[in-house]
Amino acid sequence: MHYAELNQAWAELTQPGAPFEIAVAQVRGAPIRTFKSAPPNVRALWLSTAAFAARDYLVYSDERVTYAEAHRQVASIANWLISRGVRPGDRVAVAMRNYPEWMLIYWACACTGVAVVGMNAWWTAPEMAYGLTDSEPKVLFADAERIARLDEKPGMLGEALLVATRVDILPAGAVAWSEVVAHGGALPDVAIEPDDDLCIFYTSGTTGFPKGAQLTHRSCVSNLMNMMFAGQVSALATQRATGVVPDPTVAPPIPVTLVTTPLFHVTANNCGAYATTAAGGKMVLMYRWDAGEALKLIERERCTSAGGVPVMARELITHPDFDTYDTSSLLSVGGGGAQLQPDLVAKIDSAIATARPNTGYGMTETSGIITSISGDFFVDKPASCGRAMPTFETLVVGDDGQPLSPGQPGELWVRGSSVIKGYINRVEATAESITDGWLHTGDVAYLDDEDFIYLVDRKKDMVLRGGENIYCAEVESTIHQHPAVAECCVFGVPDDRLGEEVAAAIVLRADQPLSPDAIRAHCIALIARHKAPRYIWLLDTPIPRNANGKFLKRELRETLALADAR
Repeated sequence: MHYAELNQAWAELTQPGAPFEIAVAQVRGAPIRTFKSAPPNVRALWLSTAAFAARDYLVYSDERVTYAEAHRQVASIANWLISRGVRPGDRVAVAMRNYPEWMLIYWACACTGVAVVGMNAWWTAPEMAYGLTDSEPKVLFADAERIARLDEKPGMLGEALLVATRVDILPAGAVAWSEVVAHGGALPDVAIEPDDDLCIFYTSGTTGFPKGAQLTHRSCVSNLMNMMFAGQVSALATQRATGVVPDPTVAPPIPVTLVTTPLFHVTANNCGAYATTAAGGKMVLMYRWDAGEALKLIERERCTSAGGVPVMARELITHPDFDTYDTSSLLSVGGGGAQLQPDLVAKIDSAIATARPNTGYGMTETSGIITSISGDFFVDKPASCGRAMPTFETLVVGDDGQPLSPGQPGELWVRGSSVIKGYINRVEATAESITDGWLHTGDVAYLDDEDFIYLVDRKKDMVLRGGENIYCAEVESTIHQHPAVAECCVFGVPDDRLGEEVAAAIVLRADQPLSPDAIRAHCIALIARHKAPRYIWLLDTPIPRNANGKFLKRELRETLALADAR
């Protein structure tokens, strides 16, 4: 492989005077690597897209929104927010599916210094109530499904104003979306600092409550530039190695991205939406994931990229109708949210002649990617998630917090301008996760001789199901709320489709029978459906523990047969 050329291209693109020159800034008392030429805030990014006025921007079903119309609506939403007393530093929540309104609200808030609270659309009424209480938004934009959940728990809205989108009947006291986008006016002029909050994305909590991560303008701009760098360094390294120079008279294709994952996650929002928008591309939004529907949209809209979590890429290329659709517009297929299995890397590379496999490893706490890998480098190192991007310093540390040598696995720590400010209302959790700017990822990894990172395990007690982080403690806490449960231990088990599934070993109290289906129903009433255990074992003996009283989860995984689960 062309690692010498990669090193040369990396150095060339980051050297003084180059587009991705690195500088060091003091951020929250720590020296942080940043891009010297980075825009000061996300407002600057959005303003730059006015040049693409005539192009299609958002496509949903048979609806199309051009950049010109998007700019008009974004300005209108911003002015309406100000007219209702929303000010820089305030928060606005969005609870809806991937509708065009989601992105328009996001950019309007970004341009006025207001932080967007991305509420998980799968949350139950109790989870929504927690998120609203925790984030205290001035306004909630919600669709019909989420408004129905508001009715399940009256009072959860508090003092927030409700704006209803995609509803047949306007709820009492709510503002119609049509009123918001008809407000009019030019985009208000607002001063925004790089380290102002841009959005609050919730990540599952280890103690039963999700944590609101504070993504800043600096962190989100840095993530965008890291993605831009990843594409350019790979292309330049390949060009240097092969000697094939692109024809300067042929314009590169305008990106058309099939958005398959929720916009309340960094995968779709900070990675998919940002990169596409910055390039004047088109976002094709799906109501829900369906591989057959995805193939139709790829053909109809001439999509250049299709990402998401690994299961989506696998279902796409193995769909029985795959060969009947024209997928020749695709240039990249892959995604993030979980590691692409090595066999899938090869299958993507062979299934679509025009497309190359790609992935990025990251997390909410880094506003998107930490690493990126694609093309020949990914095919050569299919078990790797790539090199850390230029704004990141990396450490692999042992249990004592001391750095380890290359090849030795330990917890991965990263520091850079994409790391979040912290968690709202969680001073202790922030201090535990971020030390002198170093984010403790909770992932066990090692580096090879070319500084490529390999993920080998998770230090956190977490299940990664189809790209969704599910903390075992949250599910255990929910199961324990049932009076018939004496003991329970939740852990992850391998799953060919989703990577991992949630499993639970449960001991019931004497003379209090409870069926596995009743346990699942109990969970679904309190937490999102995807967190409920798929596999349940009802044990007749106490769950095994170690000398410290902790459950032996590894032993349970190895001894309990999935065939015996109910």
